Parts: sequence; C-alpha cells; structure tokens
Amino acid sequence: MDRWQNRRAHGPTVPGVHGWRPSPVARTVWPVSPPTVVTIGTFDGVHSGHAALIRRARQFAGPDGQVVAMAFDPHPASVLRPSTAPGRLTTLPERSRLLRAAGADAVERLEPTPELLGLSPDQFIERVLRDHHPVAFVEGPDFRFGHARAGSVQTLAEIASRRGARVEVVPPVEAALEDQTLVTCSSTITRWLLERGRVSDAARVLGRPYELCGGVVRGDRRGREIGFPTANLDTPLLLPADGVYAGVATLEDRRSFPAAVHIGPRATFNDARPTVEAHILAWSGPIAEGGPEYGWPLRLSLIAWLRGQARFESVPALVAQIERDVARTREVLADAQAPLPVAMQEASA
Repeated sequence: MDRWQNRRAHGPTVPGVHGWRPSPVARTVWPVSPPTVVTIGTFDGVHSGHAALIRRARQFAGPDGQVVAMAFDPHPASVLRPSTAPGRLTTLPERSRLLRAAGADAVERLEPTPELLGLSPDQFIERVLRDHHPVAFVEGPDFRFGHARAGSVQTLAEIASRRGARVEVVPPVEAALEDQTLVTCSSTITRWLLERGRVSDAARVLGRPYELCGGVVRGDRRGREIGFPTANLDTPLLLPADGVYAGVATLEDRRSFPAAVHIGPRATFNDARPTVEAHILAWSGPIAEGGPEYGWPLRLSLIAWLRGQARFESVPALVAQIERDVARTREVLADAQAPLPVAMQEASA
C-alpha cells in the first residue's frame, strides 16, 4: 500500500473539523499515481492568501504529485447579481500565470453557468471527485460552494471522506499596511485599497505590485503635442483611484521601463472619459523599433501614488507639473525598497 492509500486507511483528522474522522466503511480508494490535490476558488488577484493555499497544496502533493487550481471565471456574482459583480483584478491568463508561479501544475477554468451554480454541494464536489480523483482538497476556512453557497469546509470534509480524500484548511494570511494596520489578505480588501489609490498597500496584500494589462490604443495625441507622448491602455481590470502614479511599464519581450501613469479624466482638456495613459521613460517607442504604433500588449505595475487629479489653468502649467511627476517617478523607482518587476530588477542588476 502506498503512502497516500495508507494515509487514508488510517482516517486522518481533517483540520478545522474538530474530532471528525472519515469512515473507513464509506471510503473509496482511488488509484493515486501521481496524487492530485485540488483547490477551488475565484483566485482573483492571486493575493498572498491564495499563494499560501497553493504552497500548502504543493507540499501535500509532493514532488511527484499534481496541484490543480480550479478557478471560477468570471466571478460568479456576474451571473447571480451582475450589478454587484466586483471589478476584476486579473485576467484569466494572468491569474493562470500567477497560480502556476505559486506552484500549481494546472489551472482549470470553472465557467459560472446557471447549471454549474445550481449544483448542490454534493453534486458539485462529486463532479470534481469524478474528474480529478484528488487525494486532498486545500481551502481556506471561509470556503463556500454549491447552490446558494450552502457548502462549508465541514460539508466538503464530509463529502470528500466518502471517497477517501482529505481536506486541509489553511489559516488566513495577514499583511501589515504602511500604517501598521493588520488586514486579512483578500480580493475584497485589495479592491478597497485600490479604490482609494493605496497601491503600495495593495502590493502588501498581493505580495507584488498591482498590474494593469491590456492593449495599447490610439489616443488624441495631446501628450505627444506637449512633449510627453503616452501609451493609452485599454484594460478590462479595476482602475485604482483617479490620479498620477509612479509605475513600471513592461513590454511583451519583458523589457521594463519607468513610467509616469495618469488614470482618470483629463480635466485640463475638458475630457471626462476615464483613461489610462503611461509616459514611458527612456524608451524610443514602438515605431522607432519597427513595430506597430497601436495594438501591442502592455503591462503597467503601479508602485506608488504621486498625486490626485488636478485641473490646470494652462498647458504650460500642466507641462511643469508633468515634469515634476516624471522626476518624482524616477526618485520612487530609484528607491531600493521599490518592489520592481523581476525583468526590471534583472535589467538594473
């Protein structure tokens, strides 16, 4: 009997379910070579708490096992209560990349169809058991699943035990904000911080800077006319509070450059449309490198909030402020404590 079957045969205690052990009569022993460990969630943002789940799943699976992250996309609220659906922190490809970087071997999309969301807790987990035959599930203590979120961690443990699977509960991860306030890492607190422009605090929760990704689109070229050409980003992700940020622009080839990023309407030009404009420092631009002017992918890592929105009485006054923003961006990114993307760290090493 291998070590995984032996572990199930002895009826391990399920963390978070005090005094409960799976019944040896009801269990089914699956062939587990290699063992599969499953974790289920939305994983939006892939914050430090999500990373802890993946790390624990990786430890449990061992070097020869497989960790499968099953990620709802889009958020189930977009189907159940569209008007209350939260803003997205990550696209699915970016979420998959981050989950794999944390230790997942595979990321499976769960499309929140009415049929899937209508499954009872038993039906939902039985489907997962049938498809993946996991030896364990790894979840947080507040994990809910099934129709009307009726299933809890204890429900999961009871269902999984019938198939000889174990449930591991990972405690919440806390992060200290700049004011030393302790918060539990979650997608909700990340959105709350971003909506207030607190990108450096959001980075403490995420474990990395918040990033906006998308494609570069044509703007009105006003930045170019005043000497500060910008890349205008079209992104499906949640925009932080209006203002100017010190950031890092990462190109498709992984080269990274400092960037002063403006988010929000352009009050000086009476333009109320929200935009994301990045003035990328020390880069000659796509045309100079023989590339297309628009349509290329761009990722903006927001490092620090510089200032809020302002309306300037003249273009020269705006230019003077942009010059100060650029200088401040250079100062922020020169700080050794700035959490720069790996590509930029390598370039500056």
